[in-house]
Amino acid sequence: MNVLLRQLGDLALGAIPTLILFIVLVLAYRYILFGPLMKTRAERHRRTAGALEKSRLAIAQADVRSQEYEAKLRAARAEIFRGREQRIQRWNAAREDALAAARLAMQQRVHTAQGALEAQSAEARRQIEASANQLAAQVLAAVLPAAAAESSQ
Repeated sequence: MNVLLRQLGDLALGAIPTLILFIVLVLAYRYILFGPLMKTRAERHRRTAGALEKSRLAIAQADVRSQEYEAKLRAARAEIFRGREQRIQRWNAAREDALAAARLAMQQRVHTAQGALEAQSAEARRQIEASANQLAAQVLAAVLPAAAAESSQ
């Protein structure tokens, strides 16, 4: 058993330099590689979070701008619609004015035509009345000489 204890002691004594080297490597790793790696990782996370925040802000601004654009677009469409309605009203008013003028002109033509027709009718009556006396005389002359000839026979 002594031999075993002595071998264990020699083994432990031989492991001390390896243990010291291991501790030095762990500390070197911690200060040389792990610390800067954690700093870089924290910086990357900070920048990523900042970029995400900036992107969220940009998205919010884009939403606001798109809403403004849509509001302006709606206003422009409403203005166009109002303008179109006003043009249609003006066209309808112009059409109504033209129709009223045409009606007035037609009424004047009808009135003129009625006056001319009444004048022609009065002239025709006068001519008929004038020729009625001549026709009556011709009829009497045609009937009476026949009646006088019949009564003399």
